[in-house]
Amino acid sequence: MAAPQPSPHIPVLLRPILAAVAPVEGVWLDGTFGAGGYTRGFLDAGAERVIAVDRDPLAFEMAKPWAATYGDRLVMQQGVFSKMDEYAQNLDGVVLDLGVSSMQLDLAERGFSFMRDGPLDMRMSQDGPSAADLVNEASEEELANIIFLYGEERASRRIAKKIVLARADAPLTRTLELARLVESCLPRAKPNQSHPATRTFQALRIAVNNEYGELWEGLMAAERALKPGGKLAVVTFHSVEDRMVKRFLTARAGAGGNANRFAPEVAQDPPQFTLKSRKAIGPDAQELDENPRSRSAKLRVATRTDAPAGTIEARAIGMPMMKEKKQ
Repeated sequence: MAAPQPSPHIPVLLRPILAAVAPVEGVWLDGTFGAGGYTRGFLDAGAERVIAVDRDPLAFEMAKPWAATYGDRLVMQQGVFSKMDEYAQNLDGVVLDLGVSSMQLDLAERGFSFMRDGPLDMRMSQDGPSAADLVNEASEEELANIIFLYGEERASRRIAKKIVLARADAPLTRTLELARLVESCLPRAKPNQSHPATRTFQALRIAVNNEYGELWEGLMAAERALKPGGKLAVVTFHSVEDRMVKRFLTARAGAGGNANRFAPEVAQDPPQFTLKSRKAIGPDAQELDENPRSRSAKLRVATRTDAPAGTIEARAIGMPMMKEKKQ
């Protein structure tokens, strides 16, 4: 069998993931296929088969030059990881790399990047309402809430007001147009600070793709799809995602503790997971040097027990909740 070609992007925290879930064997599901870095890493490390899931059809088009190298060990499934238990059951492992992929950021025409001019799109699946639709149609209050809740941007109201004023003259349709508008609302960035539009673009992307809803549903889907002893590995890139994953795994491992030690003991269900560690794993010095994108990455790993799968409320894991629209 010919050796696979080098991956076009460096998969974040791949070495610590493989170490944490070793030995790598059986059937794995990569719920965020992207450029294929994790999928290839797991296949090369000994996985019998990897089911690669992505909502972006371009991911599979770009994988064609190397995918055939793995034969039937690689199964490509277009879809969303919140439905992973519909694609497979009794999995030995699930790996998720959350957020936008480098592949999407690098293509200006996809509209994810505030550094490249392109249409204001941001749709991972390439269908449904775009970021331009959201920016030009949502109310000022809705925009402010999205930018604050999903981007943790303190100047959200100022930015939303500026957007509404600008779109009254003409619709906002380009990435750099929006980036400059946001930049005008904020102090000039200091050296080594992130671009002023970072949080706003993150918020819009999360809203357009329902990323927090997908994560909540996806964690429960992984619980249903994994067999006893199966591993769940999740890489996050910002505090809200990490909070959701941490609270989910803590709750499902029965490690939440009793809020009031004087209250009567409440019978708890058997835990669905055991934690590899309560503390997240971050990049080491070598990875930071090789891949600066890994700077904010956090890895959490847990092992599925034989307890029946269940459900958990979105609020219980700290998922940001938009206010319901007034009738």
